[in-house]
Amino acid sequence: MPLAAGIGERQPTYAERTLPIALDYQSDAPPAGHGDYAPPANPCTQCELREDTLPKGRCGPGDACLFVYSGRQIDRFLARNPEWAEFCLDDPFWERRAIAVRYAPQDAAMRLERDEDEVVRRAVAVRAEGAVLERMARDPDREVRITVATRMPPAGLARMLHDPDYGVRIHVARRLPHGQLPQMVDDPDPAVRKEIARRLPAFALSKLAADPEPEVRALAASRMLPADAAQLLADPEWLVRAAAVQQAPLEALSAVLDDPEPDVRLLAAERLAAGPT
Repeated sequence: MPLAAGIGERQPTYAERTLPIALDYQSDAPPAGHGDYAPPANPCTQCELREDTLPKGRCGPGDACLFVYSGRQIDRFLARNPEWAEFCLDDPFWERRAIAVRYAPQDAAMRLERDEDEVVRRAVAVRAEGAVLERMARDPDREVRITVATRMPPAGLARMLHDPDYGVRIHVARRLPHGQLPQMVDDPDPAVRKEIARRLPAFALSKLAADPEPEVRALAASRMLPADAAQLLADPEWLVRAAAVQQAPLEALSAVLDDPEPDVRLLAAERLAAGPT
């Protein structure tokens, strides 16, 4: 049975059907990237859709075609004809599957959560919910897990606290509920700890006062409670002391009026001159 026949009669899978002539004509998928591939100028003469879909303006050569290896054309076709998407989920061409995931019914698209191609799995993660999304938190591809981390309900992010990739953990740190952020203050990557320093409540920032990374300590000092910031006026790094000057009580600033770093002395003098705010 040709693919164009029987839309709506969901019986055999896409892969079990006889390929339409236009698709069979291009049966050898190009390699990933397919930089040397040039879509045929006019595949319509070999396609059964020329009798119905083409006259209605729902496809067109060089514009919207399901049967060429062009992501833009495939996407345009499925955007206009989403009823075809489910038939493409078993297609041997990874890009056609990935695009079909966007338009297919959600329950059908979730079948590809373990697809062999990571681009397809990322498309699935964009739409996944519930148990499927939770399972995809363990996907071997970091970009898939990053997508999961941006979509996981905050209450479920704890399962990703110790992801092996720092990029995933950064996204977790940006969305984790505030009460769970202290669990990440000892993260091995400073980029993750910077995110924690930006989000921890002020009363908890003292947990980062001894962080080995000066930029993390500076971020923490710039948001600390005044009494905690005063402790960092003696930090060995001028960047941290400068940040602490902005938060420390005025009466503590005399300690840095003779600071070896001119910028720190200037900031302290300016705050003292401005007086209480």
